[in-house]
Amino acid sequence: MKRIISHPYVRVERAIENNEQITKEYREHLHLYEDRIITREHVFLVNDVHDMSFRLFSSAAGMLYLHTNQGVFSYTVPKDPVYFIEEYKKLKG
Repeated sequence: MKRIISHPYVRVERAIENNEQITKEYREHLHLYEDRIITREHVFLVNDVHDMSFRLFSSAAGMLYLHTNQGVFSYTVPKDPVYFIEEYKKLKG
């Protein structure tokens, strides 16, 4: 299985510690392979991903949406995933 491209995303965890809300951010990556997309928590077959879209919400970040047969999954990305989306679209033909 050959990895084609990766793109960073930010995973946020919130917890209560000592009556205070703590927010932790983790840098993760979406990995596009010839037949699947892998994140920290999910594996999507390329055939099960119907589309990808991106919406910029600040000058530095945006949301990448994977439209799948399991629903829409959103990922906060620190930069435009244009190359990731292009490579996905090449695979889909």
